[in-house]
Amino acid sequence: MTDTEVLALSAAEGRILISHDVNTLPKHFGRFVADGRASPGVFLISQSLPLARAVDELVLIWSSSEAEE
Repeated sequence: MTDTEVLALSAAEGRILISHDVNTLPKHFGRFVADGRASPGVFLISQSLPLARAVDELVLIWSSSEAEE
């Protein structure tokens, strides 16, 4: 799938997209929302971040946030 297709799918399902694609996804996300499309958002995670730490960080964000945020 293209970045735009992935963004559209995650937005349609009301999901935050989590990606390692720090090169092209920010540009596509910018265009996506500039076109007036709503999205819960995108979390970009460096591939150099150890998996366990990435999971811990995402769990921390999830546990300290409300769905409306």
